[in-house]
Amino acid sequence: MSIDLRDDAPIGREDLLDLYGSVGWTAYTRDPDRLVRALAGSRCWVSAHDGDVLVGLARAVGDGETIGYVQDVLVRPDRQHAGIGRALLTRLLDRLTVRQVVLLTEDEPHVHAFYRACGLERADEVEGGPLRAFVRLG
Repeated sequence: MSIDLRDDAPIGREDLLDLYGSVGWTAYTRDPDRLVRALAGSRCWVSAHDGDVLVGLARAVGDGETIGYVQDVLVRPDRQHAGIGRALLTRLLDRLTVRQVVLLTEDEPHVHAFYRACGLERADEVEGGPLRAFVRLG
């Protein structure tokens, strides 16, 4: 397996739908046009490809100066646990030359371990904190 990471490379609609669908993110796949617009409106993204097959994606939104939100990190289930997610997130974080990086994720121990291994900290454990996050999901 030879994975190719690409910065801000064009990704076709069907490839996006296939990737998001493979991980069960139906909130994204219910409105394909919105997903395409979301990617286009992202600050930056890194995609992982095995030949012509899209196997992973990490994307960020933000102002490019002070804050970046890691919006999505996803890898096809049959390609997980091979270092692709870490490679995607590491490259994305290197590209986000901002003061604050924020990520909102589910409360699962294996997910926490992954993000900690990539150098992120829980908001309630940040030195000088604790910080709190407030959200509205719709």
